[in-house]
Amino acid sequence: MSVPLILTLLAGGATFVGALLAIIGQKPSNRVLAFALGFAAGIMLLISLMEMLPAALDTQGMSPMLGYGMFIIGLVGYFMLDRMLPHQHAHDLMDAPKAGKTRNLRRTAMLLTLGISLHNFPEGIATFVTASSDLELGMGIALAVAIHNIPEGLAVAGPVYAATGSKTKALWWASVSGFAEILGGLLAFFLLGPAISPVLMASIMAMVAGIMVALSVDELMPLAKEIDPQNNPSYGVLCGMTVMGFSLTLLQSSPLG
Repeated sequence: MSVPLILTLLAGGATFVGALLAIIGQKPSNRVLAFALGFAAGIMLLISLMEMLPAALDTQGMSPMLGYGMFIIGLVGYFMLDRMLPHQHAHDLMDAPKAGKTRNLRRTAMLLTLGISLHNFPEGIATFVTASSDLELGMGIALAVAIHNIPEGLAVAGPVYAATGSKTKALWWASVSGFAEILGGLLAFFLLGPAISPVLMASIMAMVAGIMVALSVDELMPLAKEIDPQNNPSYGVLCGMTVMGFSLTLLQSSPLG
């Protein structure tokens, strides 16, 4: 099994970790969840704009028009897909049992599972493609995806557990949303293969960078603010950028870099 595929499996599996936290009653505070989402957004933004897009543009045979065009396609494509997906507010779902809002909770949780699954699918492709092109960047993307998958696992398993009283069903539906990410990685693994041309890989990387930027700005940062309105999600974003920047600097300056 290839290392990029393993990274994709681990990133998708983080959803299951969040589900476990939901059913054992150890749900992190909203402040911690919001910081984690901001932290993941910071990692994605820095890697996408400072590493992935420049690397794609520097690829031999890649024209700036094609590179930036693919980046814009990733941005616009994400927003078009996002507008078509069912939207539920994760923190409202997690707090619903406390507020006595159990009516239609199961249906709402299923819609959330569908929405998160469809969001996770391109993330799996992004993790695999990035790691295939540059393992260091792939590790960073996998880390960011794994971090924000934990709150997603909480958001799915919590309401399912509240609605059904079944820990098994809660874990199952959370795992479904995480498997969508793994499915995206597997699809990329079988379709792309080892013989993909450098220009095509660079084009996909540029598009993935656009998807990651859109995901960070449109989904992770607003959700972090929604979960914890009292604190600024920018702190998590800046911390994520700082940590990822330092780690990339150390990796690139090391004898193995």
